[in-house]
Order: sequence, then structure tokens, then C-alpha cells
Amino acid sequence: MDFWRSIIPFLDTALAALGLLTYVIITRARQQRRRPSAALAWVLVIVVLPYLGLPAFLIFGSRKVVRPGAPVHPAPPSRWDDPAHAPAWATRLLAALNVAGPVPAQAVAFQADGAQSLEALCALIDSARHTLDICTYILGRGAVGRAIAQKLAERARAGVRVRLLIDAIGSLRTLRAHNDLLLPAGVRRRVFMPLLLNPRRGHTNLRNHRKLAIADGARVWSGGRNLSAEYFTGKPGEPPWLDLSFTAQGLLALQAQAIFEGDWRIAPGLRRAPRTGYAQWVERLLAQRKALPDETAGAPAQPLAQWVPNGPDFHADNLHALLVSAIVHAERRVLMATPYFVPDETLLSTLLLAARRGVRVLLLIPKRSNHILADFARGRALRELVAAGGQVRLLPSSMLHTKAVVVDDALALCGSANLDGRSLFINFEAMTAFYGPEQIGWLAGWITSTAHGLPDERTDRPAWWRDLLEGVVGAMAFQL
Repeated sequence: MDFWRSIIPFLDTALAALGLLTYVIITRARQQRRRPSAALAWVLVIVVLPYLGLPAFLIFGSRKVVRPGAPVHPAPPSRWDDPAHAPAWATRLLAALNVAGPVPAQAVAFQADGAQSLEALCALIDSARHTLDICTYILGRGAVGRAIAQKLAERARAGVRVRLLIDAIGSLRTLRAHNDLLLPAGVRRRVFMPLLLNPRRGHTNLRNHRKLAIADGARVWSGGRNLSAEYFTGKPGEPPWLDLSFTAQGLLALQAQAIFEGDWRIAPGLRRAPRTGYAQWVERLLAQRKALPDETAGAPAQPLAQWVPNGPDFHADNLHALLVSAIVHAERRVLMATPYFVPDETLLSTLLLAARRGVRVLLLIPKRSNHILADFARGRALRELVAAGGQVRLLPSSMLHTKAVVVDDALALCGSANLDGRSLFINFEAMTAFYGPEQIGWLAGWITSTAHGLPDERTDRPAWWRDLLEGVVGAMAFQL
């Protein structure tokens, strides 16, 4: 007994050293750069709690699935890439990150009302004649999830190739809820990065948070809504969450198709990530597609837009880079709506500088979200933003789940990504950058009208215990 008591401190030290060595080897060998706060948090957990920290890092520590050291090929130039219709600082940055360029966005329609969004989604599903692809983080087991599953089964029985991609963690409790409808009808279903029997170990933390529905590669529905009742009609006795979605046609849907194809291929956790990049997938689909008349004109007949996929399947953090660049270029306004505001130091500093130089920085968030830890982690960032002159408006009555950003009259973003470390650095996400004045104006009007008259965030210093808790939770903010 005395021998084991004497050797335990040595084992603790050896395991901590082994953990640090493992951390260095994995992060350096796989060239997975981390923000300083995330790196420090991992090091502290490994050193202080080696028996917990090392296994946690091996399970959750990976941040990218692309091949380390592979060259990043710029996206081919877009025939519609015109500074008169889309800001060059945005399109050139995204092209350098292998994001396919802007395309005409046809028949764009936003849905702020949940019932209208569900109607638009069902209409898109019913319109599919050849292919129907659905990607969602959550497929609920209630009436809404059941109704959507029923429609998917109907299209499959009608001869449409239907593919459903759901996330293993997001839909953990509902993975098999609708198998009795889907599988006998011939719906092809994959679970993204399954928890068990996944050959890509260490990627359990990389979740697919994208929301896409694509019919025939020509029509797309997307936004922030998962396929569950709270996002459309509300749970019994509760109002639906405040969220946005949109529908569009044409080449924007084809870009969404390329995103889905990549996700479908890596969903089982293949050991080797696909060698073909996103922009190259778009070019391949373009070559197979017969162009429409307004897609071949010299000047765009429609406003421009482009998908901004973000996540472990890209070498860079595309959305974070675009946000920082956009805020630096902002001259009049930066309008943001998000359920969770836990920015990293770079994004927060850029917002603070914008507010201090006179740019109107408006942030719309729920007073209480559905994640209490995210609410604690945001406290310090909110107080700093208000102190710098930014406006923080709190939605008191219901849950805000919208993810939207507007910068001047240059661009607007709408999609699945929150303004937190998990969405910007870990999850598979997809936002759409809109460059047309009508789309920018609609999103700006929605944010400002929703924020109008709401109470401002208070800047009072919190009690010592809350300030301490915010600091502790904030140290792990990269996982929230």
C-alpha cells in the first residue's frame, strides 16, 4: 500500500507529461492551429486533470478533417465576380480560401414566420422530381418531424432519389424515430460521424450543424431551422422560436448541392477525407448542368449571392475570416442576430474597434437562450461591447435562434452559424452571403425592427461570484 501511495504522484506527473507530448505531436503534426485561449484551456485540463484531460483530447481534440499540409487551391474565377455587384474584398478573400464565387440568386424569398417556412419546405419537397437531399442537425420525433418524414417517404415511393443526412449528436435521441416510414420507402439515410464504429476516431466533437434541403439540384431551402416543432409551430403551450430561413433557385442551389455531396461522402467517418475541394465540386456540377439563359449573360440578371461553407472540411476558418474582414471594412453599420454570442478575442476586438470609430454595432440576442453555459460565457463580451459604444438588445419573451449579419449595404449573411467558437471553429456550418440590395435591405430591416424598443444590456459590474463563473466558463468557450 505504501508503495502505491508513493508512486501515484509519479504516475500523475508522467501522465501529464505524456498528455502534453501527445497534444504537441497531434497539433503540430496535423497542423491544427488553435486560438490561444483554446490551446491554453486544453493544456490546463491536461496538466491539472491528466486522467480526464488526455482521453478528452483524444476524443474531442481534432479540429479538421482535411489532409494536413495539402495545398489550398484558389477557387476558379466566377464569370459574375464584378466589384459593381459584390465587394471585391469579400469575393477575393473567399476565392483564396477555395470558396466558389458569387452566382445569380434567383427567386430569393425569406421566411420569418415558422408556419410559412414549413410550408416553403414542404413545397420544395413536393416539387422534387429526380433528387431530394436533406441535411439537418435535429430531426424531431413530434408531429413536425413525422410530417416531414412522411413527405420524404412519399417522394421516395414516387421514384425520387431521396437522401437524408442527420447528425449523430444533434439527433441522438431521435435517430430511429422515423425509420418505420423512411427505410421501407427507400429513403437513403446516413448518420453524420456516428459515435460507434467510426474509423475516424478523435472526430466525435466535429458535428454537422448545416441545414439544407435541395430539390433536383435547382431549388434550395436553408437557414437556421432544424426539422423539429420548436422551429416552426412551437411545442405544445409554447411559442415557436424566432428564426429565419430562405428559399432560392438556380446556381445558388447547385452550390448547396456541392456542400451536401461532400458531407454525404465523409458522413460515415472515412479515414481519408475527399481529395476534391468544395469549389472543384461546384465546377464539376456546373459542367454537368445545362445553363439557363440568365446565367450566361454578361451582366448578372439577378442579384448575386454565394454559399460560405465553414468547418473542419476547409483548411481555413472561412466564416471567421470573412466576418473579421467585413467588420474592418464597415463604415456605417454592423447588424447581428445570434442566439449565442461567445466571440474569440480577434472577432471581439474587431467589433470593439468598429464601435469606437463610430460604426453602429447592433447585437440582437435572447435574454435567456436554451444553453445556460453560453449565457454565462457571453457576459464579459457583452459588457465590453456596450462600453465601447455598441448596442446590445435583449429579446425577453421567446427564444431567438436567428443567425444573420449585415455589414453596410455591402453584404448580408444568413444561415446556420452562431457567433461563438463552436460554430466558427469546430462545427460544419453553412452561411449564404447575399450581395443584392433587396436581400441586404430585408435582413437589415428584420434585425432593426425586431430589436426596436427592446431593453438594452446593462453594463453594471456583476457580483463577484458571477464574474468568477463567467471567467471559468469563458475559458472553455471554444467548446460551447
